[in-house]
Amino acid sequence: MYCPTLSHPLSLFFFILIASISSHSGEALHRPAFACDPINSVTKDLPFCRTSVPIQDRVRDLIGRLTLKEKVGLLVDNSAPVPRLGIKGYNWWSEALHGVSDVGHGTKFGGDFPGATSFPQVITTVASFNASLWEEIGRVVSDEGRAMYNGGRGGLTYWSPNVNILRDPRWGRGQETPGEDPFVAGKYAARYVKGLQGTDVNRLKVAACCKHYTAYDLDDWSGVDRFHFNAKVSKQEMEDTFDVPFRECVVQGKVASVMCSYNQVNGIPTCADPRLLRNTIRGNWHLNGYIVSDCDSVGVFYDNQHYTSTPEEAVADAIKAGLDLDCGPFLGVHTETAVQQGMLKEIDIDNALLNTISVQMRLGMFDGEPSAQPYGNLGPGDVCTQAHQELAVEAARQGIVLLKNHGPSLPLSRRRHQTVAVIGPNSDVTVTMIGNYAGIACGYTTPLQGIGRYATTIHQQGCVGVACTNDQLFGAAIDAARKADATVLVMGLDQSIEAEARDRAGLLLPGRQQELVSKVAMASRGPTILVLMSGGPIDVSFAKNDPRIGAILWVGYPGQAGGTAIADVLFGAHNPGGKLPMTWYPQEYLSKVPMTTMDMRSSRDYPGRSYRFYKGPVVYPFGHGISYTTFLQTVANAPTVITIPLRGHRNTTDSGKAIRVTRAKCNGLSVQVHIDVKNVGSKDGSHTLLVFSTPPVGHWGPHKQLVAFEKVYVAARSQQRVAINIHVCKYLSVVDRSGTRRIPLGEHNLHIGDVKHSLSLQPATLGVIKS
Repeated sequence: MYCPTLSHPLSLFFFILIASISSHSGEALHRPAFACDPINSVTKDLPFCRTSVPIQDRVRDLIGRLTLKEKVGLLVDNSAPVPRLGIKGYNWWSEALHGVSDVGHGTKFGGDFPGATSFPQVITTVASFNASLWEEIGRVVSDEGRAMYNGGRGGLTYWSPNVNILRDPRWGRGQETPGEDPFVAGKYAARYVKGLQGTDVNRLKVAACCKHYTAYDLDDWSGVDRFHFNAKVSKQEMEDTFDVPFRECVVQGKVASVMCSYNQVNGIPTCADPRLLRNTIRGNWHLNGYIVSDCDSVGVFYDNQHYTSTPEEAVADAIKAGLDLDCGPFLGVHTETAVQQGMLKEIDIDNALLNTISVQMRLGMFDGEPSAQPYGNLGPGDVCTQAHQELAVEAARQGIVLLKNHGPSLPLSRRRHQTVAVIGPNSDVTVTMIGNYAGIACGYTTPLQGIGRYATTIHQQGCVGVACTNDQLFGAAIDAARKADATVLVMGLDQSIEAEARDRAGLLLPGRQQELVSKVAMASRGPTILVLMSGGPIDVSFAKNDPRIGAILWVGYPGQAGGTAIADVLFGAHNPGGKLPMTWYPQEYLSKVPMTTMDMRSSRDYPGRSYRFYKGPVVYPFGHGISYTTFLQTVANAPTVITIPLRGHRNTTDSGKAIRVTRAKCNGLSVQVHIDVKNVGSKDGSHTLLVFSTPPVGHWGPHKQLVAFEKVYVAARSQQRVAINIHVCKYLSVVDRSGTRRIPLGEHNLHIGDVKHSLSLQPATLGVIKS
């Protein structure tokens, strides 16, 4: 989400005009935007204001009362008021990636709402592999969002989450995503959206939006930017990787909106492609909601990509493709002319408004005074509550990943390590911890402050900022390490290195950070611990291989309470259980993979991407993460043969070795595996159970793929049994070169840690099975 430079003069003029009108609307800052006020005698008895009437009928009644000019005013994110019908202006753009944010124009902090709970950045939260936590964070964020709406400080349409795949480790927005695995990204999308929207699809708490559809994972690399990039994606990769999280978001999460992206896919702008919008999102997945453009995407494909000859053609292409709402002024400026020129019919606009206004009605925005509606009791006392802030701490704890623990060096002891040197450019930061698309936090606990609750600290920054361009502060940092009982280096990245519109050039620590770490470790009197803040992976091979660096923690961007969580892990108050949601590649990997190459699968001279297809050397693999205790996993009970029932009497196969998913009777077809997790150590802890599957050799599938995960708490010297259900058609299938999903017959191997279980998939012996 970003508003690019508006090169079209009329677009720029109207954008400024609309923003000016909005900023001078004093009422909008004090009362929430709603229609059908019961004290308005003109509208209170109109059909679109009657809650007893079905929503579709109410929407059609309202649309039938609008003039063309009024309809066009509702096609943009800063939608215009219709005073004669009691409809106020509304700004659709609010953000809630990991807490209510003021990045969008629809939310403004201030007055009774000075801030909101800022949870860890998404990549950190996903490292918990705790789906119930993801949903609970969504519930809290929507509580705070509703409260701000009731107070006239926010909207109800949140353009979150970002569920794009972290395809390339250099991507500046990887921090916003659920990582590299499409299965995990899909699970995150569905659970976070359910937390945001609530469980009643006809009465939304807030309306979420999964973005950016699709194949969007490059911002600005080597002279190529997202406004001009054409992502060339095969049918196989689209079905197997890029579509997966969005399909889960719509089908399982019941999301109320999907956002199309800036880039082209195979030569067509995503916001002008009916195959993507009308056929896939709305046709195949049955979106119950609206499709919105990324900010000024329609203007981008006209002005920057020169996809159409006139602005009116751009408007017609977008709306006919299935776009319902424009973030930006373009549709507001050019749609009426497009209708006059015969490129667009008024019914096309009506269909778009049917989708947007239906969502507003499901939110209760046409039901009168919000205080009398569900969630109308939420207010300032429901934002930044103690419980919400405690959840932010717990989310940060669960997302921290222990990458290395030589010795072991951790946890530190309050008795033996009474003085701790806290060093590094990220050692006393605040806003760095909340990453991008954040709001104003309730308050902060920095790493220095958190460690200070456990020990006396000696603080030295070591570098001026993460760029670390010189060694002027090295000497004081080295002296501090010599004096202390233990040394904690808090290094890594921030938004000056990785961010929207800023992809990384390399994977190493910036500037002279590595030099500082090595020199401090050499001088340290006690154990040296390296703490890394970042969204994307970092090549820290030097630290992994340096015996003087006893432990390494990756904390992502841990949110407002990051310092508390870091200190709790360092001193053993919390036993780390996070796992990496992405592969950490070595720096030399980059020379083999241009960011513009979308292929996930390896080929000659191309190593492939993600743990699913890349087999080369890594710094740390996907799913890596260790604990202060030891867990053993055993398969207690699992089938060895699964019979797949088929539709009809004949089966279309490839050499008799794979069944089309569409030919299998998939309902209820799952594998149940019972796994015993035993904690044989002396510390209680949570274990992340990851179940991978390897399909039979010779198919088009990945080397292995995650098919299930579960978070399980196991007390010291005790055991828990976990039941895992694996849907055969969804998770044991692979995608062939034509984009068709098939179930390979024969031996599949399930991998749970070091344990392997073989499972044979066989067709039912009904009818004739032919090659």
